[in-house]
Amino acid sequence: MEPIRRIFTIRITNPILSGLLHSYLWMLLGALVLSLLLWGSGLAEDDLSFYTFVVHAVAAFIGGCVSGKRAGSRGWYYGCLTGLMYGILLLIIGFLALNSSISLGDLTLLLSVFVAGTIGGMFGVNLSK
Repeated sequence: MEPIRRIFTIRITNPILSGLLHSYLWMLLGALVLSLLLWGSGLAEDDLSFYTFVVHAVAAFIGGCVSGKRAGSRGWYYGCLTGLMYGILLLIIGFLALNSSISLGDLTLLLSVFVAGTIGGMFGVNLSK
């Protein structure tokens, strides 16, 4: 009789969906760190805009890495799609939740997550080897 190795596992085989899931998990962790930084230090909310861009870029980079690693080839393609979908979903959530319109900052965010996801996808393909 063979023992049960894993009781419950979910493996998302689609590289883009897997990258998006990891991106949003890292964004959640980054938002928690920024919230603790805001609470524990003398930072004002207006000072957090740069750090927010950094958190989103890091999350898109990690999502691109995961999607590139899952894909095994064409990491730049899967990474840029992951970063682009991550940015578009952020804009849609911001539009629906906060009733905000698209501004120059939103387009800068979209460009930064697009580039970060693409670079992450390139790194992710090389991690799989």
